[in-house]
Amino acid sequence: MESTNKYFFKDMSVMFGRSMRHIFRSMDTIITVSITPIAFMLLFVYVFGGAIETGTENYIDYLLPGIMLMTIGSGIAYVAYRLFMDKQRGILERFHSMPIARSTVLWGHVLTSLISNGISIVVIILVALLMGFRSSAGILEWLAVFGILGVFTLALTWVAVIAGLAAKTPDGAGAFAYPIIFLPFVSSAFVPTDTMPSAVRVFAEKQPVTPIVEAIRNLLSNQPVGSEIWTALAWCIVIIVVAYIFAMRIYKKL
Repeated sequence: MESTNKYFFKDMSVMFGRSMRHIFRSMDTIITVSITPIAFMLLFVYVFGGAIETGTENYIDYLLPGIMLMTIGSGIAYVAYRLFMDKQRGILERFHSMPIARSTVLWGHVLTSLISNGISIVVIILVALLMGFRSSAGILEWLAVFGILGVFTLALTWVAVIAGLAAKTPDGAGAFAYPIIFLPFVSSAFVPTDTMPSAVRVFAEKQPVTPIVEAIRNLLSNQPVGSEIWTALAWCIVIIVVAYIFAMRIYKKL
């Protein structure tokens, strides 16, 4: 026990390196994760954008925060899949027999998710710039945006860990991500919530995606953020804590 605690960060760096090598060996994963959000961005900007009233001159500026969250939702499915495959191949059992801190195996996947999703977000921003996206945000605002996206990624990744450890099939491991990918559609990500029917509007305004989208949108437009950023962070932290507890309970039972 003393040895595993002493070398926790060293063990975690080894697991992180192992997981990152899988990403670099299959960079098509980054492309696959980005394709669907880019397709939606093209569709909404060039097909529906002219018919949607958002109060902004450039619809891509309004749309981008929701597309970023959708990209992260796509990316975390691969975390669940890779964890499931590690479990199926007996790799997790092999790691359990080694003198390493058990949680470092999961943290390797989680940290890899932060990096790979960060790369996907950069790809999305570059495509958005080509489509006319412009931001008046300064360095601090951009750092805050990436901070929120990082915490959001961390929250969803721990949910993905639960799915990967509990799934019975590869399809089941990744299927949980579909509701998350489409949750931005019932939020302020694509249209203002005041245009929605009352019942839908109540759900859209209370679910976690809307305050996260609003906080990022205000930061990118260099507008006052208000309470949205604290609501967004509170949602993410609650999800992280709850998902982490459940993930570790499932992992310890393997």
